[in-house]
Amino acid sequence: MDAAPGAGPRRARGGRGAPPPEPGPAAAPPPWARFSAWLECVCVVTFDLELGQALELVYPTDFRLTDKEKSSICYLSFPDSHSGGLGDTQFSFRIRQSGGQREPWHAEDRLYNQAAPEALQREAAHYFGYVYFRQVKDSSVKRGYFQKSLVLVSRLPFVRLFQALLTLIAPEYFDKLAPCLEAVCSEIDQWPAPAPGQTLNLPVMGVVVQVRVPSRADIPESSPPKPCGREKLLPAPVVLASVHELDLFRCFQPVLMHVQMLWELVLLGEPLVVLAPSPAVSSEMVLALTSLLRPLRFCSDYRPYFTVHDSEFKELTTRTRAPPKVVLGVTNPFFTKMLQHWPHILRVGEPRMSGGLPKQVKLKKPSRLKTLDTKPGLCPAPPGGHPPQPAPARLSPQTPVGVCSRAQRSQRDVLPGPGGYSTLDTPRPGEGLLDWGCPSRPHAVPRLPPGLYTSYAAHLHRDKALLKRLLKGVQKQRPSDVQSAVLRRHLLELTQSFIIPLEHYLASLMPLRKSIVAWKTPPQIRPFRQDDFLRSLEHAGPQLTCFLKGDWLGLYRRFFKSPHFDGWYRQRHQEMAQKLEAVHLEAICEADIEAWMKDKSEVEVVDLVLKLREKLVRAQGHRLPVKAETLQRAQLYIEMAIGALPKDLQAVLCPP
Repeated sequence: MDAAPGAGPRRARGGRGAPPPEPGPAAAPPPWARFSAWLECVCVVTFDLELGQALELVYPTDFRLTDKEKSSICYLSFPDSHSGGLGDTQFSFRIRQSGGQREPWHAEDRLYNQAAPEALQREAAHYFGYVYFRQVKDSSVKRGYFQKSLVLVSRLPFVRLFQALLTLIAPEYFDKLAPCLEAVCSEIDQWPAPAPGQTLNLPVMGVVVQVRVPSRADIPESSPPKPCGREKLLPAPVVLASVHELDLFRCFQPVLMHVQMLWELVLLGEPLVVLAPSPAVSSEMVLALTSLLRPLRFCSDYRPYFTVHDSEFKELTTRTRAPPKVVLGVTNPFFTKMLQHWPHILRVGEPRMSGGLPKQVKLKKPSRLKTLDTKPGLCPAPPGGHPPQPAPARLSPQTPVGVCSRAQRSQRDVLPGPGGYSTLDTPRPGEGLLDWGCPSRPHAVPRLPPGLYTSYAAHLHRDKALLKRLLKGVQKQRPSDVQSAVLRRHLLELTQSFIIPLEHYLASLMPLRKSIVAWKTPPQIRPFRQDDFLRSLEHAGPQLTCFLKGDWLGLYRRFFKSPHFDGWYRQRHQEMAQKLEAVHLEAICEADIEAWMKDKSEVEVVDLVLKLREKLVRAQGHRLPVKAETLQRAQLYIEMAIGALPKDLQAVLCPP
């Protein structure tokens, strides 16, 4: 029976159906093993006049994508509401893997996740797509424009690294096409695997990109550590300060006045829509929002770029239940009407870095989102554009979004992409939609002014000192990366001040070491009681490390209902359980096993052997925090216990 689509690995590390290599010190890595440590595949998406977006190429060719994943990659690789501008743009998206979650099938996957920070671990159920989209005039194409995207598909959230990689390879690929792509993939297949805590040199197209993958053991800093060894390489490498960190200050420039409120909304896992003018702004803002909680892991769903053609459109926009806990980045103004029932909408424009601080968006009530149905009429032609077009008929509620009649499609397709506009409420992505917010177009969705549309009242007072410091930096023309470091340090300290009381209370639930006895079942971790924790805040609360005033108790009460508390508690409880198991194993190995066995029956000794073996396997498989000497002593105790048994039992426990 064939495997279900999407189930299990999409490409064995030894190739499709290839047997595992013979073990041995000189065994060569299987084909594409090193490539798979960084990327799943590389896709090329082009615009076909008849089909729309089409998947032109997937490399390596043996990587299998389901039809649902292919469709999602095609639609998300083109701007949904491109304004007709020419040139190149980069953005990213995140899609759910079809067929459910998969576990790491290779040892390096598991080892990487154990050493990497939680926020940088491989995604088990989602793909990241990093896009380089080009639109230029081309008279040889029927529509007059060349439109194509190069997409890197990965499970690693290394947005800075993969954007830098696309900047190197995409322009070259658009000139030389497939041979260039094959050569680049072969070079990536020679890279060392991502190793947390190490500085890696990654050669590609005659350039060496030097990066350092963060480690779980790193101490959080306001700026990442600088890679070393630069002087040993010729030519000098391109050094990336971070594989994942964005320019936070540039992203949050228009919302600096509300960055703490956004931190609270993200902390509480609130549904949040980012309505942006382009996929680049949308994806950067969403990724910046999800990074607000670091080092706390972001446990809600998030989509840096989302379109009306997404396979999960109906699921995420339905009005039949409460909005899902997801941060959604969109560019199509159609969502202004579709998501009026969402409690929080952030509307931003293009970022500016010149001059002073841009105009700050204002807090606005959600009632401002309610727009009137558009009226039928004519759409005046834009300057130098096409003659007026009749307003389109409304799609019926039963008509799926993005589906139209043949007559409607033919009417739409006569309009050129850049410089024209669609006559459908739901545009065909990639065809160059002009501004839907034009007041002279009666049937268009009204433009939503920039602002944070929410009725949420912040629990904490605004940090005016931070705003003054950032504003002073703008006046002194301080570099953006320095401004970002200031903002990142503030958010890090705020998150740590919030989490430290939780960590201290959880540590108090751990059984005392003296209560863990070698030959008895270890005591259980005591349950987390919210009321007890809230009472502990009076003398061990965030006020010890943070000067911000406000309703901390109310913020914690709401946090208990968020997916981030659930994710944090599950992870910490698992770590405590492993620590408890490791301490119990150490207690056994420190005891006198010979004295214990003197008055024990054969059944009790056999039971000890089986339990020690089980603990040893778990310690090695789950990498419990135990010393190598402890594991060696446990193995010695197993051999001593077996040696004290009769020959027949020894043969059963240690078969030849």
